This record gives sequence, C-alpha cells and structure tokens, in this order.
Amino acid sequence: MSKAVRRRRPPASLAVAVDLVIFTVRDGRLQVLLIERGNLPYRGEAALPGGFVRDGEALGAAARRELREETGVGGGSLYLEQLHAYGDPGRDPRGRIISIAYLALGPDLPMPQTETDASAAHWIPVSSILDGQITLAFDHEEILREGLERARSQLEHTTIAAAFCKESFALADLHQI
Repeated sequence: MSKAVRRRRPPASLAVAVDLVIFTVRDGRLQVLLIERGNLPYRGEAALPGGFVRDGEALGAAARRELREETGVGGGSLYLEQLHAYGDPGRDPRGRIISIAYLALGPDLPMPQTETDASAAHWIPVSSILDGQITLAFDHEEILREGLERARSQLEHTTIAAAFCKESFALADLHQI
C-alpha cells in the first residue's frame, strides 16, 4: 500500500516589520509620534514610525533602530513593550507583511528628527486622529487605537503612569497623567 503524497504549497513571500505607537504628554495633552512617509506606498501620508526587520535582527532591536532612524528619539528613556502582531493579508499593498507593533511611553519627549525614509516627523494630539481630522496609512489607526487601549489599561492597573513623568515629579504631575 502506498502512502498518499501530500502536496505542499511553497511558502508565501513574507516580510516582517515593526511599527511603533509612541505616546508622550506635551502641552498637557496626550500626543502620538507620526511620520510623513517619504516612500511609496502612501508617500506624503501620516503613519506610525516603523520599518522592516533586518536579517539576524531581534524584534526589539528593530523597533529601537526604527525609532532612532525615523525620529531621532532614543529608546533609552522610553518604556517599550510589544503590543500585538498584525497580519491581515491585505494590510499592505506591497505584499504579505506581518507587523509586530510596539507601545512606547515617555515623558515630554523631544521634537523628532528624521534620518531615513520619513520626510518629516511630528507630535500630534491623539484626539485629532480619533475625531477624524488626520487619517493614517495602512492599518495604523487600528494599531494606534489598540495602543491607546493598552496604555489606558496599564495606567489603571500598573505604575506605568510614572513613565510619562520626568525622573523627579510631583504627585500632581502623576495625577494629571
């Protein structure tokens, strides 16, 4: 008796990326760091910072590298945690790209400086995205909303609010967060 031969499909072309939801409080408002895309697809549109993971690169290292390259913000003073994986087949017009999103929080982070494929980077009030004034490329609004929910949950159940405060802070600062 012969065994049935299973036909296996060749592996699909696949790329892995990281995206960053970076929150800070500036001017008393919760703000998120957005870049203006310098490359296709979505050239000129707002997006979360991020990019492709390089061969042999750990995911966390890729997130810190992209943060530095696209915004000039160093990862040393940030709280950084893996948020979620996004892999819907149509999420990126360039092909099958799975993105690992990271949530980053930091106190009054500096104005960003772009170094690579982002043509600009800005702190934007989260409310301007949630109320539809600004739209984001790819599925980045979904990622932002999930990052916001995670941050809110962390603020309620952990001491993460301290990540939004400078090294020495007053109790009133923590209450404002």
